[in-house]
Amino acid sequence: MEWKSFCEAIQNNAKFVVFPYCMSCIFVTAKLKSPVYFILPGQNTFMKSIRYTLMSFLLGWWGIPWGPIYTVSSIMTNLSGGEEITKTMLKELQLPEFNK
Repeated sequence: MEWKSFCEAIQNNAKFVVFPYCMSCIFVTAKLKSPVYFILPGQNTFMKSIRYTLMSFLLGWWGIPWGPIYTVSSIMTNLSGGEEITKTMLKELQLPEFNK
């Protein structure tokens, strides 16, 4: 993506998102996040989130006590479009055009 297209996409509500997922084994539960995805305006996040949703659904429940709690939280976040981190990413990239 060219710089001009990127700037236009951000101004038109493109966003950066991550998808949480959970993995558990008896007394150990890990709540993790996917790599960052750049989502264009109008683009559906379902296909990007499905891997992390299924991973949580299959591997997240098995930790006591946090497995079920983190699993439900991860699945709900993913089904609602993921965790938006656009402001954080633009700040980290130190782009003067967006950090005013």
